[in-house]
Amino acid sequence: MAVDYYEVLGVAKEASDTEIKKAFYKKARELHPDVNKAPDAEERFKALNEAYDVLSDTNKRAQYDRFGTVGNMGGGGSHQYVDFSDLFGGGFGMGDLFSQFFGGAAQGRAAVRKEGRDMGVGLRLTLEEVATGVKKEIVYDRLAPCETCHGTGVGEGGQTVECENCHGTGRVISIQRTFLGDMQTQTTCHECGGTGKTIDIPCPDCEGQGRLPDRQHVTIEVPHGIRDSQQLRLSGYGEAGMHGAVAGDLIVTVRIDPHTTFQRDGDSLHLRVQASIAQASLGSTVKIDGILPKEKVEVPIPAGCQNDQVIKVKGKGMPIFKRESRGDLYAHVTVTVPKNLTKRQQELLEELAEEMGDVITGKKSTMQRIIDVLS
Repeated sequence: MAVDYYEVLGVAKEASDTEIKKAFYKKARELHPDVNKAPDAEERFKALNEAYDVLSDTNKRAQYDRFGTVGNMGGGGSHQYVDFSDLFGGGFGMGDLFSQFFGGAAQGRAAVRKEGRDMGVGLRLTLEEVATGVKKEIVYDRLAPCETCHGTGVGEGGQTVECENCHGTGRVISIQRTFLGDMQTQTTCHECGGTGKTIDIPCPDCEGQGRLPDRQHVTIEVPHGIRDSQQLRLSGYGEAGMHGAVAGDLIVTVRIDPHTTFQRDGDSLHLRVQASIAQASLGSTVKIDGILPKEKVEVPIPAGCQNDQVIKVKGKGMPIFKRESRGDLYAHVTVTVPKNLTKRQQELLEELAEEMGDVITGKKSTMQRIIDVLS
């Protein structure tokens, strides 16, 4: 039977996005394997992630509500789903973010990093999208500012106060007696994580961190002419900092899918065009579809054009990154030879061969011509 995602999250079918998000936070903290040691905690946490993945997305939720399942969206959705990877190592998901969240909330003996880290995503585009420029919505998981406390980590009626354990220094000095005398050591304060500050009433949702794992929807405007592997930086859309500290950036790496017709070389485009032996001999113009929408490009075939000859069409290549000009188009000509000739076409080619003094080894005998006529 199909899984009831609403039941997994413990919300009604009419639940708002905010209610779904809060229900997910609550259950995720209860079921995460870092805090729940029950044998089935990991499986239940995975099921929770799956339910949230569907119900937190408008298109997936609509399909689930209608059909009771979420299959192949068929590219009909508006979201651009991308592979998520943290630039500081490894593939990331909501489970990893909760592990990081619990680690930050624990505030162990090591100094706590308050500033958010940069994050990275990959974005796949077609060559046509690159030629025109495009807006894409990226969906990814990150530690985002807590909406309840607005990223401060302070609960209602609370405030940030000086740490009583280290008296605001962030360090704790201890003295050990040894046979060499008293040894003084200095360690990071385990109460404040080295910040020198604590919160007397922490936010109940984020446990005083000022941030929570969340699924983000960000629309990015990709300029025309961008290159493969080129990166775009969105300031402040990476990992949120603790207690309102500076957030990291989101770094988007563009990947361009191969094209069936065009091959890109910098700002130039290369493609194959076909010309008949008559067009190549006498000269002609071949019309092709350009890289821009509804664009028609005329490729001038010069008289006497040879097979594999390259013809340059100026200004019909890729639009140049952040400029109004374009590169050039290079048409590689393939001279096509007809396989099945009509009788009249064959006679004309034989006359042409005789006129040019060409020796045709495949010329038909008189008997073969009589057979052809009779047939």
